[in-house]
Amino acid sequence: MKDRSTGGIRYPWDTPPEEGEAIEVADGVLWIRLPLPMKLDHVNVYALDDGDGWTVVDTGFASKRGKAIWTRLMEGPLAGKPVTRVIVTHHHPDHVGLAGWLKSEFGAELVTTRTAWLMARMLQMDEQPLPSAETLAFWQGCGMAPAILEKRRSERPFNFADCVAPLPLGYTRIQQGGTITAGGRVWDIHIGNGHAPEHATFWSRDDTLVLGGDQILPSISSNIGVYATEPEADPVADWLESCERLSTLAREDHLVLGGHKLPFTGLPLRLHQLIENHHGALRRLEAHLTTPRTAGDCFAPLFKRHIGDGEYGLALVESMAHCLHLWHEGRATRHMNDAGAWVFQAQG
Repeated sequence: MKDRSTGGIRYPWDTPPEEGEAIEVADGVLWIRLPLPMKLDHVNVYALDDGDGWTVVDTGFASKRGKAIWTRLMEGPLAGKPVTRVIVTHHHPDHVGLAGWLKSEFGAELVTTRTAWLMARMLQMDEQPLPSAETLAFWQGCGMAPAILEKRRSERPFNFADCVAPLPLGYTRIQQGGTITAGGRVWDIHIGNGHAPEHATFWSRDDTLVLGGDQILPSISSNIGVYATEPEADPVADWLESCERLSTLAREDHLVLGGHKLPFTGLPLRLHQLIENHHGALRRLEAHLTTPRTAGDCFAPLFKRHIGDGEYGLALVESMAHCLHLWHEGRATRHMNDAGAWVFQAQG
């Protein structure tokens, strides 16, 4: 265990666990890493020792490989004890993907927020062979590049059903202000928003552990996007409110176990960075919008790097989220152009 520092944020472990292995990051708390078939090529999940069984926090994608890894984990690091409970921090498929499988195959209780369960179950059942008319209109409204839009018209879109196992009818709800006991600890539940609606985080009363999911990541910023399901949402406002509220709980010695990258300490600084990063991006975007532009024309000031084909979709919905935030705040106007795209312009 090494202590590698980066500007006040410290990473106690340099190296993540190997596939099918685990690292004990605290007494009775195992850090496990599962592969993802995308640029962000992993998700962190955690196993909490309850004595006669395990509580698992998040699950990875539903795939043959994912199931095989879980089988190895149960036989190896989990020491043959059953997974009796699955806590899902939020509804995204890398976190909820195998929750239904762990319940159906092993009888594990599913624990999550109401919105996370509703979103995941709805999206898992809403399988589309081609993009819906609403989705195409939304992409067009974002100013998706015409060539990309035309290509996507005839392609199977991303479907939750492709990487999320069927979810059970029943679940156990958690919510803001509640507590849950797992791994020999009592955890306070604090809800975040912005990256995902009603995203649960868990703060141990008995030591310095925080299970942050994707609400609190150390070296990357969580994607904050607007989608066709709620095309005029303001997740940037939700994100900023959540970070401000969680910052009142943050201590220097908190060990944050996030959904991606490495466990870290230095949480007050990191939450300050997450807030200021978006304020800075909004200021750059506002200056960029002195000339009227669509969300698809606003990657440069927001990301300050080239956006490749694999990142385009996430970049587009995040750009739209920031444009809409300025519009909701009265810092920008918008009108729809002849191509069906919203054009934003800074006020004043």
